[in-house]
Amino acid sequence: MNAMTQETGLRTLSYSEAIREAMALAMDRDPTVILMGEDIGVYGGAFQVTLDLIDRYGPDRVMDTPISELGGAGVAVGAALTGLKPIFEFQFSDFATLAMEQIVNQAAKLRYMLGGEASVPVVFRMPAGSGTGAAAQHSQSLEAWFGHVPGLKVIQPSTPEDAKGMLLAALDDPDPVMIFEHKLLYKMKGPVPAGHYLTPIGKAAIRREGRDLTIVAGAIMVHRALEAAERMAQDGIDAEVIDLRSIRPIDHATILASVRKTGKLMIVYEGVKSFGVGAEISAAVAESDAFDYLDAPILRLGGAEAPIPYNPDLERAAVPQVDTIEAAARRMIRREV
Repeated sequence: MNAMTQETGLRTLSYSEAIREAMALAMDRDPTVILMGEDIGVYGGAFQVTLDLIDRYGPDRVMDTPISELGGAGVAVGAALTGLKPIFEFQFSDFATLAMEQIVNQAAKLRYMLGGEASVPVVFRMPAGSGTGAAAQHSQSLEAWFGHVPGLKVIQPSTPEDAKGMLLAALDDPDPVMIFEHKLLYKMKGPVPAGHYLTPIGKAAIRREGRDLTIVAGAIMVHRALEAAERMAQDGIDAEVIDLRSIRPIDHATILASVRKTGKLMIVYEGVKSFGVGAEISAAVAESDAFDYLDAPILRLGGAEAPIPYNPDLERAAVPQVDTIEAAARRMIRREV
């Protein structure tokens, strides 16, 4: 058990423990919350996030689904339409490609097509990202795909505190919410408030304030950007690091305010560089008055234009790392970009 700090009400939990606590809290408070997914019951989930929940809530509320993402996601969408609040776990976010019909054509559009008379309060949990040696079909970062679809909300918690609070906020939302959980974060530990709380969807967080450069990042890249920023601080370079948290909607106001302050913008993301989150943020800045404050070109630091390799050295080379973030930021400061 993790001891609570009496002064603050915070405990140290891992990212996966925080998610599991959020699901348990929601199930205790609301009997309409159910869990669905492949191997989430007795096995405890592909990444052991659901662990003992089937023992606590039984197979009627923690349901193992057949190996059919299209079928399972479809049942979850139907359950949401009939008044339940399903949390559907994909074993890997890559497998959501098998359920695009249910997510993109059904869940995202039904509230609009029915004139607001019905809602689809389904939450899709999506283990995402590289770094586990799972190769090209199990290591993608596809959040930008779903961010393109009106009707979906797409979020990327980067801390245990946000993993809990944003899941609880997703369950309060009438629209379908896709939570991309980076697999390398599941074991990361951090302070988490006790009890029920909501972390707002659509609001970025400034993780480090700075004056020389704005770095916008999401998921695991937040932590790599922070490490790079601390290294640069030893040489007097003061980088501001913004944790995007939400892909759709994006908190443009926080980003634009930072760019006006620092005059430089780098966006770091694991998804393939082209047509990604960085392009959307770059365009938003270019279309705003913040563009006039830039004293260097915007830099997108994204994933390689290739499937994620299995070889561990190639896998690391395919996505931004601390060293590459630091090197790119130093080039911006020296105006070599």
